[in-house]
Amino acid sequence: MKTHLFASPPTSAKKSRLPLLAALLILLAVAIGAAMMLRAQPAPSISGKTIAGAVVGPEALKGRPYLVNFWATSCVTCVKEMPDLTAVHQEFQARGYQTIAVAMSYDRPDYIVSFVRDRGLPFLVIHDQDGAWAKAYGDVAVTPTTFLVDRDGKIIKRYVGEPNFSELRKIIARELG
Repeated sequence: MKTHLFASPPTSAKKSRLPLLAALLILLAVAIGAAMMLRAQPAPSISGKTIAGAVVGPEALKGRPYLVNFWATSCVTCVKEMPDLTAVHQEFQARGYQTIAVAMSYDRPDYIVSFVRDRGLPFLVIHDQDGAWAKAYGDVAVTPTTFLVDRDGKIIKRYVGEPNFSELRKIIARELG
């Protein structure tokens, strides 16, 4: 019997591919559904005091896009990304964009204050002492974790680890019109 390189596989081989194809289609549908759910998921309605004493809540952020970044002074990636978060904030703040850096509950208050002062962070910084912010955003445990919220108060992007800042800038610019 001759074997041809480009010959069609036997019918039984074609049939054995159907379950794999079906599984791939199901996975694709689940991924698309999850992405759509994330798009439709409202940001948590949570308030808190910044380390400067100002109250931050949904009413102050209504109608404007904002970023919530969970970080820690002991997190190497968090420290590395702060200059980029600062640059993005400064680039868009005049157009209504806001950044909220949420320090994790295990972070020492004096470390947070020193970090913010020494680096001149221009955005809102909250110490999540009781873990309420982390819990509200889906039990955030890994730092950095960042959420971008649109002007309608819906989470439109989530980054675990350092964000793709080029992509982030494009999304923010689009949200600001």
